[in-house]
Amino acid sequence: MELVAGIVVAVAALALVLEPLVRGDIDQGASTSPADDLDFTDIQESESPKIQALLALKEIEFDRATGKLSNEDYGALKQRYANAALAAIEAEDAEVEEAEKAGDDPAEAAIQRARAGARKACPTCGPRPEAASAFCSSCGKPLVIPGGPNHCTSCGEAVPAGGKFCANCGTAVGVLVGD
Repeated sequence: MELVAGIVVAVAALALVLEPLVRGDIDQGASTSPADDLDFTDIQESESPKIQALLALKEIEFDRATGKLSNEDYGALKQRYANAALAAIEAEDAEVEEAEKAGDDPAEAAIQRARAGARKACPTCGPRPEAASAFCSSCGKPLVIPGGPNHCTSCGEAVPAGGKFCANCGTAVGVLVGD
């Protein structure tokens, strides 16, 4: 009797697993959508003072909840990081107001701020976490700032618009990075 019950359970489990295959409702794990190919930056890597202060607040909340932080220390740290977060938020709001007074679109001002703090990217691997590096830690190609001037794919030197060869290394420039 137990053997029959085991077989019935195994067949039911197999049916549940194979049902999407039979119906053709397989969820394609690798979508070809360009939006799925985006490499989003981890929030932990942000250099924004506001984000850093908010992350610190979250961390001290967790430390207090797990007993790693006393209530006195928690109070002092919470006040410190809350003030830092508020100051960063107020500074960000002041920038937006300044842009609005100048007649600039707030969205355009945000885009300009993001571009100013743009991370370097590898022409092969995409955005990289190494902020101060000149070369990709994965493939060794030179890092460039997206949206910046065109760069040689060999040495990373800026190449003037319409240039066919890199003035630094002499490499023929067919595909330019940065546009």
